[in-house]
Amino acid sequence: MGLIENPKTYTGRDLETIFFRPMFTGDNAEQLGIRVLYNMPVPTTIQLWSPQSNILQNYSAGWNGGNPAERKQKSIDLHKVKAEVAFSASNYFQQVYELIVGRADVNLDDLSGTELEQAETEMFRAAIAENLRVLMWVGDTEASTYNNMNGFLTLAYKYVDADAVPVADLVGVPVEADNVVRILDEMWLSASNELRALKGDGNLVYFVSSDIYEAYDHYLDSHGTDGAYTDIITGRRELMYHGIKLVDMGVSAYMPLNYNQASTHCLLTDRRNFALAVNTADFPGSEVRMWYNPDEMENRQRAIFMVGAEILDENLLVVAQFD
Repeated sequence: MGLIENPKTYTGRDLETIFFRPMFTGDNAEQLGIRVLYNMPVPTTIQLWSPQSNILQNYSAGWNGGNPAERKQKSIDLHKVKAEVAFSASNYFQQVYELIVGRADVNLDDLSGTELEQAETEMFRAAIAENLRVLMWVGDTEASTYNNMNGFLTLAYKYVDADAVPVADLVGVPVEADNVVRILDEMWLSASNELRALKGDGNLVYFVSSDIYEAYDHYLDSHGTDGAYTDIITGRRELMYHGIKLVDMGVSAYMPLNYNQASTHCLLTDRRNFALAVNTADFPGSEVRMWYNPDEMENRQRAIFMVGAEILDENLLVVAQFD
């Protein structure tokens, strides 16, 4: 059996292809529900072009091109972070061994070092992915926890304070099944024409807290139809309202104690408008390291990389204002 204390270090190309990229591509990126920018040049700058309107003219000789297309530039501030975890040797082996036992193609009498390495990597990668998901929503540099960067909720409310985004006034509206459709309708009515025009692209989304998500689920249950009865029994894999998906941010349990916003949140936007940037290539010291410390009898894991989040266009966002 391979020894679990064999040290492993991922840097450079291995850091990208083996460890980080699987977290932010394919189904994993879709589950985040937002736009993921991986290893973009630092500083990470997004160019947003808006084509000039009314460019069709009557045919005539000469050039009548008019003004060039408008360009809006947005930079994403990246913050250097690290993740460190230590396990006692016995507990660490039990967790890794459990991952291996769940695979049908593994000969438990002959575990190779590669299989142990895959299990160790997957365990650490899952922990980092979950922390990044939480940080990208509730991150607040002024809070006592999750303060590595400002997340989407913090950024959205900063835009509200600056009167830079449309706001749906829902003060005094209780989050209940009887009122949840009113909440979603008010969000849509408060949206800019530019945001509404993007509905046909299929990327509009309501990012909601768990109470709104559950209220809408119960609202659907109240309809006396065969489909509603079936959904009560089997559940719903996803919720949609007028063709717009509801995504539960799933961060209620992670809200820092001094988080200065309400516990109920609802954001309407295009999912491409929320960008999470991760970089492991453009600064020295980026690595993932896993090793065994014989002095403390611990298995240790460390990851160092850069991360940042930004709302690219505040005009393509609606924020609900509750109590």
